[in-house]
Amino acid sequence: MDTNLLNNYVLKAINAYPYDLEETVENLNYALSYEPNNAYALYLMGRLQAEQFGDYEKAKAYYAEALANKMDFQKVYSRYILVLIWNHDYEEAQKLIDFAFTVKGIYISEIHLYQGYVYECLQKYKDALKALKQAKKLGYNNNFISFIESEIKRIKNKVKPKKKVKTKSKKKKGKKKKK
Repeated sequence: MDTNLLNNYVLKAINAYPYDLEETVENLNYALSYEPNNAYALYLMGRLQAEQFGDYEKAKAYYAEALANKMDFQKVYSRYILVLIWNHDYEEAQKLIDFAFTVKGIYISEIHLYQGYVYECLQKYKDALKALKQAKKLGYNNNFISFIESEIKRIKNKVKPKKKVKTKSKKKKGKKKKK
């Protein structure tokens, strides 16, 4: 197949997503019919399944196939980890996070963010805070760092014990000795 034609279908799908889902699906189907192992088309099909249809199992299959065909495809990792979290597959998400840290060129700060989300879902709030603080430390985008700060604050609110509201206690009627 002509690589240019395949790339045109993939690019059309990228441009159409998420605004024109019909065109996205049509172009992805063409791209995958020409090259069933095209990592970018598989990645985008995974996004479509997860974000538009909420079918996390199909999304997982597409993401896994995309990574099987191109292990250094950085974009897949963050979306795949999120789908695993949304699907409550925390152990699988942790394995993918551990591997993602070894991938060259990946935005490590974002992976630390997702590590924090996994810990939060497991109610390990102190570990979640530690991961988020590491994400903040490694972040190099001011908007991302501001977002991390808000996430840290949100988690800290979960950790803080609730303050007890003091109610007026009934004063004991003092038995004063009259002299």
